[in-house]
Amino acid sequence: MLTYQGKSVFGGIAIGKIRVYRKNAQTVKRVRVEDPQREMERFLAAKETAAAQLKSLYDKACREVGEDNAAIFEIHQMMLDDADYLESIENIIKNQSLGAEYAVAATGENFAQMFASMDDAYMQARAADVKDISERLLRILSGREEEQDGGGEPMILAAEDLAPSETVQLDKSKVLAFVTVKGSANSHTAILARTMNIPAIIGADLPLTDESDGKTAVVDGFSGKIYVDPEPELLKEMQARLAQEKEKKRLLQTLKGKENVTLDGKRIQVYANIGNSRDLALVLSNDAGGIGLFRSEFLYLERDTFPTEEEQFVIYKQVAETMAGKKVIIRTLDIGADKQADYFGLAHEENPAMGLRAIRLCLTRPEIFKTQLRALFRAAAFGNLSVMYPMITSVAEMRKIQAVVQQVTEELTADGVPFMVPEQGIMIETPAAVMISDLLAKEAAFFSIGTNDLSQYTMAIDRQNPSLDDFFEPHSEAVLRMIQMTVENGHKEGIWVGICGELGADLDLTQTFLKMGVDELSVSPGRVLPLRQVIRQTDTRKL
Repeated sequence: MLTYQGKSVFGGIAIGKIRVYRKNAQTVKRVRVEDPQREMERFLAAKETAAAQLKSLYDKACREVGEDNAAIFEIHQMMLDDADYLESIENIIKNQSLGAEYAVAATGENFAQMFASMDDAYMQARAADVKDISERLLRILSGREEEQDGGGEPMILAAEDLAPSETVQLDKSKVLAFVTVKGSANSHTAILARTMNIPAIIGADLPLTDESDGKTAVVDGFSGKIYVDPEPELLKEMQARLAQEKEKKRLLQTLKGKENVTLDGKRIQVYANIGNSRDLALVLSNDAGGIGLFRSEFLYLERDTFPTEEEQFVIYKQVAETMAGKKVIIRTLDIGADKQADYFGLAHEENPAMGLRAIRLCLTRPEIFKTQLRALFRAAAFGNLSVMYPMITSVAEMRKIQAVVQQVTEELTADGVPFMVPEQGIMIETPAAVMISDLLAKEAAFFSIGTNDLSQYTMAIDRQNPSLDDFFEPHSEAVLRMIQMTVENGHKEGIWVGICGELGADLDLTQTFLKMGVDELSVSPGRVLPLRQVIRQTDTRKL
C-alpha cells in the first residue's frame, strides 16, 4: 500500500480505480522516417478513425442537445477534409520525410496561427477548431484516443490541474473524486467537487504515471490522504465509513419538501448554483427552491465558437420551463481572468483578475452582450427568470447597461419577437460595490454577493494561487463586515440580498448570515439539504 498526502477541499470517502487525466496537448518530436508512404497510410487511417469519432459525437449530440448544438462536430468533420489542411500534412510527410505526428502538429499550429491573425471573428474562431482536430489526430496516432473515457467505469480522476473549459466537458456521472497535484481551495475543480458533492484533494503528491493509472485507491477527503492498493484492513474500514456517509445522505433526504424556516419562524430562500442545463437534475433531486446562480459563461467555455442567440435562447428557456415557476437567476457572461476561451481573442494581461472581464468585456463587446440579452429577455417570457450583472463597480456601469437594455428591447419590439424584461440584479463582488451599495441599491431589484471574488479583492489574494492558501482567511472579519454593510444598504432601499459565493455553503457561517438578515443563500446542489438542516435547527433569538 502506498499513501499520498494532499489538502482536502471537500470531504467524503471514495473507493475506485484511478484514472490519470492527460492534457490534450502533446509534445511531438521532429523525427525523420525511412518510409514516407507508410507514414501517409498511418495518417489516412487516423483520419478515417477521427471521422468516425466525429460522426458518432455528432449523432450523440443531436440526440442529447439538438442539431444546433451538435453543429460544431459537423464543422470539425468538414475541416478534417479541408484540401489545404490535408495537402500541408502530405507535403511535410512526403517531401520532408517527417513522421505523421510532426506533420499533423506543425500543420495544426500553422493553420491555427493563420486563422487567429485574421480580422473576421468567424475565421478567428476556426483556430480553436483546427487545434481540436489536430489534437484528435495526434491522440489517435499515438494510440491514446480512448484514454480519457475511463471505459465507462466510475473513477477517481487524478490530474495535474483542470481548467474550467476541461471540467465542463467531463462526464461527471463517472467521477467518484478529484485529486489534483496543483490547484487551490478556490479553484474551479474544488467548486465542481462541491457542486457534485464528491471528495476532492488538491496539492497531492500522487505521481501521475502509468503505474498509478488503473490502480485501486481510496480517497479520504476528510484527511486529504490517498491510499493506493489499500490493505484489506484499511479497505474494510473505509468501506464502513463510506456506508456511514451514504446513510447520512439518506437521512438528509427526509428534509425534502420541508420549508427553510428557523425555529423562531424566520424564512430564508435556499437556491442552487449551476453551470449548465445538465445540472438541472441535481437541482431538482436536492429540492432547491430555485436557481440562484446560473453561470452562463460555461455555455461559451463548452464551445469553440460564440453561441448564437437562438442556441442560448433554447437553453435559457429550457431552464426556466423546467424550474416551473421557481426563480432562475442567470448571471450574464463572466469570461476573463481564469475563465478563458481562445475564440474571444482576448489580449494577454499581466493581471487578468483585474482586467477585461465580466461586465467590462460585455460593455466593450456590445454585440456579444446584446446577443445574450436578447436570448435572456425572450426566455424570460417562459418562466420566473431574473438577470444579474457581474463585477459591477460603479453606478455609471449600471447606466450603460440600461442603455444597452433599452436598445435590446427596442430591437425585439421592432422584430415582433415576444419577450419580457426580467428582474435585474447586481453582483456585489468588489469592495467598490460594497462601499457604494447604498447607491447601487437604487439601480437594482436585488443584490447577490459573490463571496469568492469579494474575498479575493478584499484580501488582495489571488484565489487561484495555491501558495497563498495559508494566507487566505475564509472567515475574514473584513469580508463579513462588507456582507453586513451590503445587507443593510440593500434592505434600506427595499431590495432583497442573497449570497451566491462559496461562503454561502459554509455551515459554520449559516447562523452568522441568518443574524445579519441575509434573505437568500445559493449553494451547490449537494449542499442544499445540509444547509436546510442547519436553518431548521436555528433559533435566531438566541444568536
